Amino acid sequence: MAGAKTGQLGFWTALALVVGNMIGSGIYLLPATLAPLGANALIGWGVTIAGAMCLAFVFARLSAKLPLAGGPYAYANAAFGATTGFFVAWSYWVLVWAGNGAIAIAVVSALSLVFPVIGSGIASAASALAIVWLLVVINIRGVALAGRVQVVTTVLKLVPLAGVILLAAWLLLRDGTAAVAPATPVPLGAGAIAGAAALTFWGFLGVESATVPADKVANAASVVPRVTLIGTALTGVVYFCVAAAVALLMPADVTATSPAPVAAFLGATLGTGMAEVVALFAAISAFGALNGFILLQGEMPWAMARGGVFPAWFGKESRRGTPARAHLVSGVLVSVVMLLNYTGSTGQLFQDVATISLAAGMAAYLASALAAIRLLPGDRPLVVASVVAAGFVLWMVWGLGLKADLWGLGLMLLGLPVYLWVRKGKP
Repeated sequence: MAGAKTGQLGFWTALALVVGNMIGSGIYLLPATLAPLGANALIGWGVTIAGAMCLAFVFARLSAKLPLAGGPYAYANAAFGATTGFFVAWSYWVLVWAGNGAIAIAVVSALSLVFPVIGSGIASAASALAIVWLLVVINIRGVALAGRVQVVTTVLKLVPLAGVILLAAWLLLRDGTAAVAPATPVPLGAGAIAGAAALTFWGFLGVESATVPADKVANAASVVPRVTLIGTALTGVVYFCVAAAVALLMPADVTATSPAPVAAFLGATLGTGMAEVVALFAAISAFGALNGFILLQGEMPWAMARGGVFPAWFGKESRRGTPARAHLVSGVLVSVVMLLNYTGSTGQLFQDVATISLAAGMAAYLASALAAIRLLPGDRPLVVASVVAAGFVLWMVWGLGLKADLWGLGLMLLGLPVYLWVRKGKP
């Protein structure tokens, strides 16, 4: 790319981008949302991990074949043309900046356990906005700086999650079945499992993270596929172990009403002071994920503009070689989506924004799976994984519900005037 050096992200930084984007706010807030679903939630986690691994395989194969900036946009554009490429990129961009609103809310939600004054109202909204714009500034200053932030926060976020897994293992070895919390049986059902899978996939947003800034990854054709597969597998193991620990050893009614269930789980054994420490780690975790996704929310419109399907204004770079204009516009959009929805509890707000942004972004995952079949039809393992991934995405669309899907469709259609305007300006 003009104005910036390629290869600014190495193997470990790219791996931190993948793992750090996936392990963010979801694992800290979703146990509360999923608690009423009982065993359906753990089955949903299992289905989601399987679906995410199929998607990771799809992105790994595609990125080895097409190590181009834009990830899902580049693949859809190559397979189906500029029109499909635009709407895939638009839906992904909406997914990222709308989802970043939910992640910023998650940072504040975790911090509110330590600083209750920011738990609601103007203080909460102002705190979320300040966090968003701090990271926008960091990403405008350069990919290398954003990468260092990502590595540090990824290492730190694994500390409390490892603590949960080790504590659960110790309690089960010490007390056996007596450590398992009593629970009201919840009937198993396809609809409940689909709803759980749709929500748990929020925790796997970012499986494609290394493919979007591929032009900035050293030896992208080799590194991007490896970090995508390794990062997704590692994240799946951590997620399932943590989710199982909280679901089995913590009463469901306590989990459902907790603003920070992972912190509450550790705090129940180690004391309330430890709960506050873990809440800070949870905030760091979400902060790191927000940093990674803010990087992507600037890179995607830049790639679209360079591909000729978005206003050329977004393709201009700062003197540091970063898509500063795209970052600024995306930052404004994140701010708007938060302020328009900042009512009620942070937990409910997280769920609402997360489901709507997920619905808007499903087109990017579905198109990537179909693009793999179109571009690499002779790769039988990839074709099988792509079919499974496409079915999984369609199942999640159903699980999200009609309301979220209609909101997501509406956000996608907002891109139509932009596309027509850009097309009109072309010879």
